[in-house]
Amino acid sequence: MILVDSSVLIDLIERSPEWFEWSAKQLYLAIQSDQVGINAIVFAEIARSFNSLGAQNTFLKTTGIVFLHIPAAAAYKASEAHRIYRRAGGTRSATLPDFFIGAHAQVDGHKLMTRDARRMHSYFPDVPVISPR
Repeated sequence: MILVDSSVLIDLIERSPEWFEWSAKQLYLAIQSDQVGINAIVFAEIARSFNSLGAQNTFLKTTGIVFLHIPAAAAYKASEAHRIYRRAGGTRSATLPDFFIGAHAQVDGHKLMTRDARRMHSYFPDVPVISPR
């Protein structure tokens, strides 16, 4: 299973001039070789790109992206990573959703497709990452 971060899907849905080509190609390759999924965090983050829940669900069904539930162990690991980040001087409170995504990939043994590989490698070094860098 490949867990897809919202940055990749937003690039695709909103046709980002800088990242559309990379994101479209990587998502296509992922769908050809494995199952692809998102969790509730990613679902919420990409919702801005749709006029309705029905349109968003149609997009997921059309692309073959499945909805995955976040295990309690992943929520705990996300909290641990966020605590370490804050103790190290991190001030952004908006990092917690990223930690949920990374922890989910780690706990369930998924690969993670993201454009933010640096943060994922820092806090979840065992998670295989598909990234442009």
